[in-house]
Amino acid sequence: MSTFITNVRLFDGEHVRSEQTVGIEGTKIVSLGQNPPSGAEVVDGRGGTLLPGLIDGHVHTSLDGLRLARVFGVTTELEMQGYWTPQQRKEINENDDIADVRSALLALMAKDGHPHELIAELDEHRPGGGGWTPPSVSTPDEAVAHVQAMAAQGADYIKVMIEEGTVMGHPGLPLISTEALKAGVAEAHRLGKKVIAHAMTLAATEQAVEVGVDGLAHLFIDRAHTEEIVTAIADAGIFVTPCLVISSSVMGATGQGLADDPRVGPKLPQQWLATLRGTFNKYPDGILNQVLASVAALHSAGVDIIAGTDASIPVPAHGGVVHGASVHHELQLLVEAGLTPLEALRAATSVPARRFGLDDRGRIAPGARADLVLVDGDPTTRVQDSLSIRAIWRRGAVSTD
Repeated sequence: MSTFITNVRLFDGEHVRSEQTVGIEGTKIVSLGQNPPSGAEVVDGRGGTLLPGLIDGHVHTSLDGLRLARVFGVTTELEMQGYWTPQQRKEINENDDIADVRSALLALMAKDGHPHELIAELDEHRPGGGGWTPPSVSTPDEAVAHVQAMAAQGADYIKVMIEEGTVMGHPGLPLISTEALKAGVAEAHRLGKKVIAHAMTLAATEQAVEVGVDGLAHLFIDRAHTEEIVTAIADAGIFVTPCLVISSSVMGATGQGLADDPRVGPKLPQQWLATLRGTFNKYPDGILNQVLASVAALHSAGVDIIAGTDASIPVPAHGGVVHGASVHHELQLLVEAGLTPLEALRAATSVPARRFGLDDRGRIAPGARADLVLVDGDPTTRVQDSLSIRAIWRRGAVSTD
């Protein structure tokens, strides 16, 4: 049976359209503006806005994370470090009760470099300790081999770690050499894979630009932006996922305000609620307004901005951020940084879809996946309304609040 969502304000991922009806057949969108045919299921969206399913541009996820993401209208998560087998990926794609996932699998990491220090901290809270030790690279040949291995195992893109630890509470962490990074980036590009860098300091960002990455999974938080770095990022065509929610948490803020929102707290299991109320608190000397100003400067320079959260596993050491709900907090912070509500919504829909080659989603158009979110109000003018979720479709399968 076909489904027609009627009487809505329609944000197609780029613009608010004049059409007020969207038709779904199976897993696809089939029409805009068409009257419902006889026998179609009709959903009256009066008073609401229909959005493409949201995309979180930076997570570390699990089945639990993917399930929670969908509750808040996030139908795709882009994972920047994690591991899924091809069979697991197939099962996720076919399970409409959870968000879909794309993944870098395992990043290029230096021996004993980031995120080894975080893994060690987590091991302290695990009975018996003895957690996982991630693979590392140190030479150009090892970097090339790692990229080839990740591509062969189904990585959608490649992640590189450039983190010496100043803003993570562990200054002096080992780094991959510039030569090895360049070799890994070149191999990824040869294989048709984009490269995204973890870089949270200005110096790390400069190195990321030098080695030729395609995107930044964070924004530097140790210094104010300079005209030179903004120009370098813009001229290189690099996109930026500033992850303002995690930057705020790294500086000591919590997600308490989001947790207290009646549209959020009641939907969160207690463990996730405790996580949201927590904080990362690794760099209390950071200045969030300085980071917001950097986002504004990059946006003004024409740099593509992507909404991402760095949502991870629910432990107090990585607090202040949760899957799904924190995307909406990120949208609010992007507006605080100077984006319009419409531009912030693009950052969670059409922009990540375009930059990551997800041609079947991030927009509302005939032929696209029926990943949709119906919210009360108008988030294209008041971005906070994005949390007033009435219904969510993932490949045409609906769930209601």
